[in-house]
Amino acid sequence: MILAIPSPLGVALGIATAVAYGVAAAASSWLGRASTQWTLAAAWLLHALALACGLAASAPHFGFAPAISVTAWLVLTVYGIESRLYPQLKVRRALAALGAAAVLLAVLFPGTPLHVSASPWLPLHLALGIASYGLFGAAVIHAWLMTRAERQIRLAAETQSGVPLLTMERLTFRFVTAGFVLLSATLLAGLLFSETLYGATVRAWKWDHKTVFSILAWITFAILLVGRARFGWRGRTARRVLYAGSALLLLAYVGSRFVLEVVLSRTPA
Repeated sequence: MILAIPSPLGVALGIATAVAYGVAAAASSWLGRASTQWTLAAAWLLHALALACGLAASAPHFGFAPAISVTAWLVLTVYGIESRLYPQLKVRRALAALGAAAVLLAVLFPGTPLHVSASPWLPLHLALGIASYGLFGAAVIHAWLMTRAERQIRLAAETQSGVPLLTMERLTFRFVTAGFVLLSATLLAGLLFSETLYGATVRAWKWDHKTVFSILAWITFAILLVGRARFGWRGRTARRVLYAGSALLLLAYVGSRFVLEVVLSRTPA
């Protein structure tokens, strides 16, 4: 279960994590590759400890900022694995800045308490949803790398990051496919277990804005995968559809919770 951490220990860990990410982002130009990687790894570990602290909280919370925080952590996890396979990747500064911003958001906006009657299925539902956010986030990062490379040199075989464009494209669609599978499982879990998930506090599956945006995102990603398999979509067309689906998915949960928690100052049902 992904939880916010409003406790003093959680706040301290969050600030320490943001500082570590900030150092990795600001000093990457003169620290050197090895030192930057170690600093980023330390920040990633602090981030993991901050999230783990939330699991033991006596009053677990959840909201848009914790969702962004764990999504950033998952994207950094993917980068850590990929950097071992493709050491030419050069996105450490951007990802470190993303991690710092995400952790600070979770400290400032820890979310709202989960209902005491939440069933054991709730962690599964949340975990699947956030995991799909992380995978689509990784896909968006890869698409951005391809866009940056194409702007600088369209006919080169290698991107600025040193990874071949075709390899980057394959990685992007692998993340899209995995994210689509998890998003499908998330929607199925919400449909099957909505009664047990929320008990008497929320009605069963309902067509609210969150559900509508989630379905629209699922349809968009399905169109992208079908277009890729059937019509060979790639390049700018594929990236535009990916960005559109990711924006819809972001609006589905993070956007709606942001409006409720911050703009309207209401406790979501």
